[in-house]
Amino acid sequence: MNAPEVAPVVRQLTQPMIDAYAEASGDHNPIHMDEAFARTTPMGGTIAHGMLVLSLISEMMTAAFGERWLAGGSLEVRFRAPARPGDTATARAKAGEPKDGRLRYAVECVSQTDEVLIAGTATVGQ
Repeated sequence: MNAPEVAPVVRQLTQPMIDAYAEASGDHNPIHMDEAFARTTPMGGTIAHGMLVLSLISEMMTAAFGERWLAGGSLEVRFRAPARPGDTATARAKAGEPKDGRLRYAVECVSQTDEVLIAGTATVGQ
């Protein structure tokens, strides 16, 4: 079975979105929420939670595979670079060779400048 195409998910990240994620997750680290503090760090300003950015990949795979993804999808990723308020993050997938009865995709989130924010592999049952 050929792996189906997976439509990308594109979202502009905003500070209110990051703040809402902090409230929902309980992660109130000032690097995400306090611009004055974050400017004093090597990041130079607030950054989005890695899991917020990663959620775009899961949203993309859920849209493509629905219950199959939710029931048995898996991700193996590495965080490569921070995303910042104002960035437009794009989650995208490229089909690879199936393995052990599972579809495999190279997945990544990139910024509007094509900087890789997250890269890895997603697998889902056929």
